[in-house]
Amino acid sequence: MEMTSADVDASADVAVVGAGPAGLYAAYCAGFRGLSSVLVDALPEPGGQISALYPEKKIYDVAGHPAVRGRELIDNLVAQVAPFEPHYLLGRTAASLTSDLTSDLTSDALAPDAGAGWTIGLEGGGRVRAGAVVIAGGLGRSVPRTMPCLRPYEGRGVAYHVPRLDEHQDRDVVIVGGGDSAVDWALALAPVARSVTVVHRRSAFRAHEHSVKQMYAADIRVLADAQVTACRGAKRLEEVRVTIGEEESTLPAQALVAALGFITSLGPIAEWGLRVENRQIAVDRAMRTNLPRVYAVGDICTYEGRVPLVSVGFGEAAAAANHAAVELRPGSRLAPEHSTDRDTVPLS
Repeated sequence: MEMTSADVDASADVAVVGAGPAGLYAAYCAGFRGLSSVLVDALPEPGGQISALYPEKKIYDVAGHPAVRGRELIDNLVAQVAPFEPHYLLGRTAASLTSDLTSDLTSDALAPDAGAGWTIGLEGGGRVRAGAVVIAGGLGRSVPRTMPCLRPYEGRGVAYHVPRLDEHQDRDVVIVGGGDSAVDWALALAPVARSVTVVHRRSAFRAHEHSVKQMYAADIRVLADAQVTACRGAKRLEEVRVTIGEEESTLPAQALVAALGFITSLGPIAEWGLRVENRQIAVDRAMRTNLPRVYAVGDICTYEGRVPLVSVGFGEAAAAANHAAVELRPGSRLAPEHSTDRDTVPLS
C-alpha cells in the first residue's frame, strides 16, 4: 500500500475522496475498468468510520458474510483493491475542488477530447488532479461530543471509541452514553475488562431493545439517571465521580469510553458548489452530482428511496466507477466484463 503524508502532487484517472468501505470499493471497480485511482482520507488509516469506531464489532448486513468484524472487512477491501495499486493519501483532508481547464493528465485511459479534469487541493499543501472524482466521505467531518470534565484526560484514559478490545483487559471501564455504541461496547468489553459500568443520564436507553436486555442480563453495572461529574487521576485516569440524584459515588476507572455521539458536517465539501440536501450531496441514479464527472456514493449522498446500508454503498460505488469509465473513455460499454473472465487478477 503506497501512502503519502507529506506535501504531494498526484494525478490519476479517478480521485476518491474517502477511504471507507464505499471509497475502497469504488477504487477497486475503477481499477477493474483499467483506471488508476488516488484515495484521499483525513484519517490515518483506511476504513473510515468502521476503522475509527467499530473495528472489533461484527457487521451482519454485508452480502456473503453471515457476520464479519469491521477490521476484517476493511482488510479484505484493501486486499481486493491492492492488485490495481491505488495511491493512498491518508491523514490528508481534501480542502478544495476546482475545474482544471488546462488538465495535463497523461493517463492513456483519458480520451484526447475528454475535456476538463479536476484539481483537489489538500489541506496543508499539495494537490490531486483527476479526470473524475468520487466523493465517498461517509457522514462527513465528525467531531465527538464530549463533556468538560473529560477533556483533560483525553488520550490519558478517556477515548471516544475502542480500536482494540484487548487493550482493556483487566481494566475497570466506564462507558458513558445510552445509544447503540455505548451498549455494544459494554457487551463487547464485558468478557475482557475487569469491570464494566454504563452511565446514562436517562432511565431509557436509545439502543436496540434486544441489546439493552442483553446488557442488563450480563455482568455489567448499569447506572441510569446518572451523570459523570468529575475525572481524577495523576498521570492517567484513575477514577470517576458519578452523581445519581442527590447521591454521589466514586468508581475506579482506568478507561472511560465516551459514546455520546458525533457532531457531523460536510466540512470543506460544503463549499465545492455541489447541490446539497439536508447535509447530503444530491445525486441521480448514476450517482452523478450537479458537477460533471463528480460522483457521490455512500452515506454522504442522497436520492429518493436510498437505504443507508453498507451493502447499498457498495452498489453505488460500482455504479459511479463504471459511469466514470464511460465518461473518461467515450464509446466504452457501461457494463464491465464478467469478473470470472479475469483469472489473472486475484478477486475476493
